[in-house]
Amino acid sequence: MTTHDKDRQEFLQLAGLATPMALRVAVTLGLPDRLSGDGVAAGDLAAELGQSPLALDLLLGHLTTLGVLERTSTGYRTTEYGAKLRADAGNGLAGLLDINAAGGRGELAFVELAHSIATGEAGYVRRYGKDFWTDLAENPHLRETFDRQMTQRYLTQVPRFVTGFDWSRFGTLVDVGGGHGSLLAAILKANPSMRGHLVDLARTAAAAEAALREQGLGDRVEVSAGSFFDPLPAGADAYLLSDILHDWDDEHAHRILARCAEAAGAGSRVLVIEAVGGLGAQTEWDLVMLVLYGGRERRLDELRELAAAHGLVFDSITTLTEQRSLLEFHREDIP
Repeated sequence: MTTHDKDRQEFLQLAGLATPMALRVAVTLGLPDRLSGDGVAAGDLAAELGQSPLALDLLLGHLTTLGVLERTSTGYRTTEYGAKLRADAGNGLAGLLDINAAGGRGELAFVELAHSIATGEAGYVRRYGKDFWTDLAENPHLRETFDRQMTQRYLTQVPRFVTGFDWSRFGTLVDVGGGHGSLLAAILKANPSMRGHLVDLARTAAAAEAALREQGLGDRVEVSAGSFFDPLPAGADAYLLSDILHDWDDEHAHRILARCAEAAGAGSRVLVIEAVGGLGAQTEWDLVMLVLYGGRERRLDELRELAAAHGLVFDSITTLTEQRSLLEFHREDIP
């Protein structure tokens, strides 16, 4: 194969949609789970799942080429490699690839990338007729899968978030948009003298309250149902925005920071955990943020400028993981 042919083949592999969509459809149909164990014939599987026997057999054939499935004397079954796509694999892949879940549904909006590049607007709105957050609000299943995805994504990083920064400086911490509370719980467990307050939308807040109570933190955590576009609990020592700002365009990011600055009192800090452009943020995620939300992974100077508009002065940046950093700000009126 000539260099020209090799380069052409590599680009086709990078750009081709057949394999990524085959994996997504396989997960959406639950094939890695259903085909664990003994092999199942394509015709029987098609009848069970209500699929075209011919078309499903073509899908199963490609999944076999990929090593996700293997043929047996009785049909197809999931390989050890393919088992990593099972819902119970513990790696979050099933939630990200299932096109009926928030993550998988969101990534299908990449067909509108050209629109996003031309306009700077989220492709999600163009594809689905509503923005990502409205879609979640109107579909409890999407909200549930999104919250679960966020918790799963943090599992391996939370310990480093906790040990990589001195949280003990603060007596009270408000986790703004804190999801199911996995990060707040870890911080409080590592710092027994701290108290926390989690704020998120009603359905998510209810799940967070139950989860925090189950972990024995009910007497140290308050949970409030609310939006970070509305007034936040006032007077805490610190306000935490973890993976929040990159989900929004500048207009909405300003509104979120304004609420934090408004709630923060003398001596309070605003803490921002983000993937910072040029400091670990992956360029691929710039496009993900753009297409889904109209946001981006902002650079340090952009984050400083956003915060400064609300009287928040940049103090320091701490590297937490290869991808994420913590930026600390204080109110301008603090000596």
